[in-house]
Amino acid sequence: MSTQTVRILLVGLGNLGRRFCDLLAEKGPPVEERYGLRLLLVGAADSRGLAYDPQGLNPALISQIKQDGGTVADYPLVGRPGQAANLVAYAEADLLCEASPVNLQRGAEPGLTHVRLALERGMHVVTPNKGPLVLAYQELHNLAARQGVQLRFDGTVAGGLPALYIGQRDLRGAVVRCIEAVPNLVTGYILELLAEGLPWDEALERARAEGVLEADPSFDLDGWDAAAKLVILVNAVMDFPARLEDVERAGITGISGAEVLAARREGRVYKLVVTAERRADGGVDLRVAPTPLPAEHFLAHLGRKQMGVVYHTDIYGTVMAAIDEPTPLPSAATMLRDIMDIFCGQ
Repeated sequence: MSTQTVRILLVGLGNLGRRFCDLLAEKGPPVEERYGLRLLLVGAADSRGLAYDPQGLNPALISQIKQDGGTVADYPLVGRPGQAANLVAYAEADLLCEASPVNLQRGAEPGLTHVRLALERGMHVVTPNKGPLVLAYQELHNLAARQGVQLRFDGTVAGGLPALYIGQRDLRGAVVRCIEAVPNLVTGYILELLAEGLPWDEALERARAEGVLEADPSFDLDGWDAAAKLVILVNAVMDFPARLEDVERAGITGISGAEVLAARREGRVYKLVVTAERRADGGVDLRVAPTPLPAEHFLAHLGRKQMGVVYHTDIYGTVMAAIDEPTPLPSAATMLRDIMDIFCGQ
């Protein structure tokens, strides 16, 4: 078997990027042996600097530097201060993994610039960053098509769950009439704690201690994260040009613990549910709302660190899938899955 080398740039070394480095160190040798694909990390950047070596960087060393509180600029010999955009603009590579923060409030930057630059230079792009897809879905896909490269983003929806792969690839030929999903882990975790009788402040503290809640939790708790994921799902699976402003959105902050407990006593389970339903006129109604689901509903069975999706179709029946994601590792692994799909075929 001949070996193909894939030169990778990685932008963003937070929870997902660092774990992706661990995956490259662990899975690189077996992937090369089994698939003939050599995954060579040639460049990496975080918010404080970058490192570039055409001969390859040591992903395990980058992960250790980040765990020790450092920056990739500390990488021996080739690390230096600099902007990630400069790395993407000038480094020689075949593929960009863009794992910087979402930043929808700031125009999805700097992730959107990184993705555009890479596509314009003829690189494939793999990203779990929702921002660029939410704000520029069709533009980026058109750009990728013109350049003859691929844009993959399976990690943007429901963590490691292959929700987009199921919807785009495994439901080909069908009309997806309705999508229901619980794609946000944070809200599911908090609602489960409320259902166990914890007051709101204790539930938030527990979520922070577990590392599932950001310093500013409003993006998750007010439903913005779920709405962004719904927009991507509808564009990708329903082929409908949904926008964030099209989503009727309500988060979980307006729900009291008493309401959650009362619903549980009545056999119903609160989840932050996203729905997309086709109308007769060809439009799609989009909604994010805390919903007391009947106990028999598939999504009602999800645990505190689980996410799920339900596709209602015309010819494949109702397709349901869920994931248990106790750590961010499955979300990071979506970048490996997307790379394998690009270079190993479907």
